[in-house]
Amino acid sequence: MDDVFVGSLMSSPVHTVGVDTSLREAGGLMLKHGIGSVIVIDDNDHLEGILTATDFIRVVAEGDSDPDTTVAAFMSTTITTTTANESIRTIADMMLENGFHHIPVVDETDGVIGVITTTDLTAYLSHRQDPGPS
Repeated sequence: MDDVFVGSLMSSPVHTVGVDTSLREAGGLMLKHGIGSVIVIDDNDHLEGILTATDFIRVVAEGDSDPDTTVAAFMSTTITTTTANESIRTIADMMLENGFHHIPVVDETDGVIGVITTTDLTAYLSHRQDPGPS
């Protein structure tokens, strides 16, 4: 696994929303595409945050269920990112240690180019066949 890199497993293109997007719109996008997060960007396509299914659970649990509230009110803004050249072992360890399920993949020139998820890692492992005794 040390020779497999994030860029080969990440989900791309990335589904993004603006900071003024409503929770209703963001949730609809997530449902439509069967994804667990959307990346929040500003008008210049810079990373501002991430809104995940867990954030939606928090919205409901805290009793603020106004679907017209913007994603800016509930998105995570302390974001750990990675690059396409990072080893998936490093990212898998980081996800386990921090309880992350989604990590945006960034490029210095192009900004957010993908997202690596626990689903991406699981899909990779489910197709991997280790050599074993015959």
